Amino acid sequence: MTALLSIRDLTVTYRRDGGEVAALKDISLDIAAGERLAVIGESGSGKSTLALAVAGLLPASARVDGKIDWPGLGHTPLGGRDIGFVFQDPSASLDPVMPVGKQIAEVAYTHLGLGWPQAYAKARTLLERVRLPDPDAALHAFPHQLSGGQKQRVAIAAAIAAGPKLLIADEATSALDTIVQAEIVALVRQLVAADGMTLLFISHDIALAAELAERIAVFRYGGLIEIGAARQIVSAPRHAYTSSLLDAHLGLDAEPLSLQAGTPT
Repeated sequence: MTALLSIRDLTVTYRRDGGEVAALKDISLDIAAGERLAVIGESGSGKSTLALAVAGLLPASARVDGKIDWPGLGHTPLGGRDIGFVFQDPSASLDPVMPVGKQIAEVAYTHLGLGWPQAYAKARTLLERVRLPDPDAALHAFPHQLSGGQKQRVAIAAAIAAGPKLLIADEATSALDTIVQAEIVALVRQLVAADGMTLLFISHDIALAAELAERIAVFRYGGLIEIGAARQIVSAPRHAYTSSLLDAHLGLDAEPLSLQAGTPT
């Protein structure tokens, strides 16, 4: 299977208080075209730094060593066009003073060369695809008029408006309640499959990762400590840290993850 992107010896260091902190250390992995890969780990494990590095969104304070190549794309990706990014907090990623329909239409207008009427028509279709109630009314709504789950649906619509090859969801469900989390995960899976996108799903929740991804990569202290098929990771983890993540989940009286992993919906 062709790799959409290939990461080799990636190290990301931040300059802080006169010193340096390594957020990622010698990461090497491939993500195949059309694959759903979840990256899990605790806060500070480096998983969000990986997402930002792949998307080219690292701050100026970051020093990057190593390589990120795009053999499956054939060119350096353009954010918004080749890569769609869904952030953790839709309230921060959406413009509070712009109707959400215009925010989605602007992506199509900028990256697809559509005229405004066609861009708005596409925005309306996307609001329907992400299951916003009354998409015609939602076109003219402002973010503060929507619930948290509805705002995240808008953010997903904007992220896929230009037909990206890669969709990155960085803790996109962590601010939502359990029921809405499940709805968003099901929605992302459906959209990724329908559009043939590759998915990089960043989460601290191994249950959600097992529900959505084909492979899971486990990060700790900036390093990649384990990677494998989702079913293998949740049923026979090789690393004690992965086992501890599973134990933390199963301590909540959850359904055994080995029964959930890879189950289609």
